[in-house]
Amino acid sequence: MPSLTKETKSTAWHAQPLDYEVIAIGAGVCGLYQTYRLQKMGIKFLTLEAGSDVGGTWYWNRYPGARFDSESFTYAYSFSKELLDEWDWSERFAGQPETEAYFQYVAKKFDLRKNIQFNTRVASARYNEENRSWTVLCADGREYTTRFLVTAIGVLSAPTRPRYKGMDKFKGQSFHTFDWPSEPLDFARLRVGIIGTGSTGVQIISEIADKVADLTVFQRRPNWCAPLRNRPITKEEMAEIRASYDKIFARCAQTPGGFIHGPDDRATFDVPEAERLAFWEQLYAAPGFGKWLGNFRDILMDATANAEFTRFMSAKIRERINDPALAEKLIPKDHQFGTRRVPLETNYYECYNRDNVHLVDISETPILEITEKGVLTSDREYEFDLLIYATGFDAITGAYDRIDFVGENGVYLRDKWADGPLTALGVMTTGFPNLLTMAGPQSGSAGQNFPRGIEEVINWWSELLEYIRGNGYTKIEPKQELEDAWLEHVIKMGDGALLGKEKSWFSGYNTNLDREYKPRYLIYMGGAPRYRKRLAEQAQSNYSGFNFS
Repeated sequence: MPSLTKETKSTAWHAQPLDYEVIAIGAGVCGLYQTYRLQKMGIKFLTLEAGSDVGGTWYWNRYPGARFDSESFTYAYSFSKELLDEWDWSERFAGQPETEAYFQYVAKKFDLRKNIQFNTRVASARYNEENRSWTVLCADGREYTTRFLVTAIGVLSAPTRPRYKGMDKFKGQSFHTFDWPSEPLDFARLRVGIIGTGSTGVQIISEIADKVADLTVFQRRPNWCAPLRNRPITKEEMAEIRASYDKIFARCAQTPGGFIHGPDDRATFDVPEAERLAFWEQLYAAPGFGKWLGNFRDILMDATANAEFTRFMSAKIRERINDPALAEKLIPKDHQFGTRRVPLETNYYECYNRDNVHLVDISETPILEITEKGVLTSDREYEFDLLIYATGFDAITGAYDRIDFVGENGVYLRDKWADGPLTALGVMTTGFPNLLTMAGPQSGSAGQNFPRGIEEVINWWSELLEYIRGNGYTKIEPKQELEDAWLEHVIKMGDGALLGKEKSWFSGYNTNLDREYKPRYLIYMGGAPRYRKRLAEQAQSNYSGFNFS
């Protein structure tokens, strides 16, 4: 390619009659920061958001009990010291209303809404080779063209609603947790049924058990849950946190998951049993993900070491439930502790000691259909006033499948990813030029403390965009060898971790989806520092893994 003068570079960049240079999809945690960076760059862009305001996950998920499992102060954006100085967190693990208010505050402070078009759901996006651009079609018929298309569409943003026979027959109120009504519900006289005991189900059950007249929990298989240990943050503590933000974010940058919790340097069996048990008691009594991510370094790598801690956690569940037979139903038998994402809970197990809470094991008595009155299992019919479907999400790739992304030669992204995502560093995919997948599958941000990960990848992409503009390029696409090498690396990292061997949403497993399960590595399990190094290597080599035109 001939070299470009500064004048011809500028002409090449601005010559195309496109509506925007960049369109971003989504104004959640990722999209809001993307909007901030694009706004700072001073280019013509637009952010499209399906909701009526910012916040993403924290806008949509309004169910009772929804809250962080990351420490609030580690979930905050780090890009503005002024923002850090102004915002006070009221709890160690903030609830949904406070978190939504935080993102609304960010949008107002930096005047981000002026570049966000709300109530706009993207239906399709097609790449045009002739002018190296994307045409974005919205569900309401509006159409836009852009040089670059950036996705910030969420890791858990495509709900999977159950497919039980007769769901339309139920005479009471029913909804998926993602569709929780905006008006408050008075639970006091309600007989409630909830289907699902993942993270969302656990949070709701813990919150409403003492508020409803009667609660029946339909459980397919139990999860390992660990105490959240939430509490208020005092003014003095908030002042100390504010003075320590540099150290807090530096700590998060050092750990594999981007949390303040990182693995202990010791191996499980190098520690005497008494000392090992004392350490586990300390972790169990402490707040947050320490039980999962701050354990001995081999707990999530070695099945034998993990089995020891699994026995410890089993004993903890038995201690908290009065009925021994019921306790056994709530202890997972099909996977070890931490080999799926661990729900953090507040008095979840104690809920089952209440007279008004009942557990139905649908692996023993399956749900046959939803009736006018409630739920019919192979054993009996249960009558309810309210049915809650806590049946989760089509994780990570689900949001991409619901938009018709069409790349070169008319290839659909969902078809290319049918047997598992194929990406370069989780940020691009061959055959789809100028499409950047922030927090997409196999990226370092998808499996870690989310804001920490997305700031890294958006900072990297923003510098890449400056490089593209500075050189007058109008097209970028990853080289096939980078995509192949990244898949090999992702598989290697996944195969080395117990999480990679287990059926979970990390590997694309979801019993609520009408598709054959094929193990697929949806997240990068090599850890944040290793991922950051890979991104930096590309930047330092002038993005040698990508083709530019």
